[in-house]
Amino acid sequence: MCLLWCLRPSAVAAAEGTTYKGGLLNKSYYPTRGDAANVNKHWYIIDAEGQTLGRLATLAATYIRGKHLPTYSPSMDMGAYVVVVNADKVQVTGNKRTDKTYFRHVNGRPGSWKIETFDQLQQRLPERIIEHAVKGMLPKGRLGRRIKLHLKVYKGTGHPHEAQQPTDITKQISIKPKDGPGAALLASKQ
Repeated sequence: MCLLWCLRPSAVAAAEGTTYKGGLLNKSYYPTRGDAANVNKHWYIIDAEGQTLGRLATLAATYIRGKHLPTYSPSMDMGAYVVVVNADKVQVTGNKRTDKTYFRHVNGRPGSWKIETFDQLQQRLPERIIEHAVKGMLPKGRLGRRIKLHLKVYKGTGHPHEAQQPTDITKQISIKPKDGPGAALLASKQ
């Protein structure tokens, strides 16, 4: 006579009337390919006018990575698409406008290079400043190279992604954690 402990996990689940999606001891959630599909991805928009570069890039990288979701998994593309408009009006603090430099190879090969300041690059290609800042906050490797394409940066106010109906998250740039979505819960506990 065998008790329930000697049966396979699927037999135990059938005996108890409960079905498990995996091993009996592993009840933690792990997203599937369907959870990470592009059909499920949301679109967000950030207005960079007057915003600090680092804070804007942090918010964009968080949403691209999917860290704002409870289904976040570091090894999967669980994030969203982020559209940044008014990239030419982003701000930096201190002396970074003249001291911050950007290095690049002119013809794409080592040997010929050019260094530009923040001001010079903002005059020439303002989109590249935000792309460079967000790229540094994403993972390095195959996943990072794939999800950096989820960032869309535009110089003016217009963008071709109106059909996706992006949600504006600009106001979340300057929100401190104590004033964020959990502020009411924290206040009720004190």
